[in-house]
Amino acid sequence: MSEFVLNINGKKKRVDVDGEVPLLWVIRDFLGYTGTKYGCGRGLCGACTIHLDGEATRSCVTPIDNLDEDVEITTIEGLSEEDNHPVQKAWVEKEVPQCGYCQSGQIMTAVAFLERNSKPTSSDIDTAMKMNICRCGSYPEIKEAIFSAAESKSNKNGKKNG
Repeated sequence: MSEFVLNINGKKKRVDVDGEVPLLWVIRDFLGYTGTKYGCGRGLCGACTIHLDGEATRSCVTPIDNLDEDVEITTIEGLSEEDNHPVQKAWVEKEVPQCGYCQSGQIMTAVAFLERNSKPTSSDIDTAMKMNICRCGSYPEIKEAIFSAAESKSNKNGKKNG
């Protein structure tokens, strides 16, 4: 067992765990952030996606001892205090979730993607989201929500500059 200090959702948290424990289990079981889901345990489905310094990362295959103390970890709970992040709002507006299990990972991937590409094409979205699995088949709604969030963000930026 080792003590780790994590910068998660803007707060410093201490945990005492084995260094090989995947970040997913630290986030869920030790810190109580249950929005990040376990899907496959192999980094293939995307349900466990979080951000490490803004990059979408599969937490189920990221051992805690791979992290530096200063890396910023963001979970779905850390995107916004009132679930009003543009992507979260678009998800609700477009009625994306069916069962909802994969949605936090989908949203975290979409947010990181839109930070890199504010004017995505359909093909860009397909490429960015292809490794996030939705068993309910909400892919068309996911794509609509990403387009909507990009447009909303673009309009908001345009108003600030215009």
